[in-house]
Amino acid sequence: MSTIFSKIIKGEIPSHKIYENEYVFAFLDIQPLEKGHTLIVPKIEVDKFNDVPEPYYSAVFVAAKKIANAIEKSLDAKRIVTKVIGTDVPHFHYHLMPLITKNPSGNKPIAIEPEEMEQIATKIRQEIQKADK
Repeated sequence: MSTIFSKIIKGEIPSHKIYENEYVFAFLDIQPLEKGHTLIVPKIEVDKFNDVPEPYYSAVFVAAKKIANAIEKSLDAKRIVTKVIGTDVPHFHYHLMPLITKNPSGNKPIAIEPEEMEQIATKIRQEIQKADK
């Protein structure tokens, strides 16, 4: 059975895509802890991070650096916090969570309207495009 992330990668479930290449797909978390909270997943369905084969594993972290830089610039984040939790969806995913406010929400999701989510995604994508030039 496909995970929700595999369905997002295939376009069966809509997402606010940030970045994609042949190995990874990155999109805004629908239950963000801060504006710009992004998930990066390999395009191969593997539950545990230590079972993700190369080149997918390394591609996640190469993409994370590129995306983190774009989030910092586009959202004026003080830094990016990362997490690998691995208990909510059986598909390895890497969280990039910007610290924007002085008092980040911690573990409580914040509400962001879909229009604002797309504006955030657009800003981040534009920064990635600038960096790629």
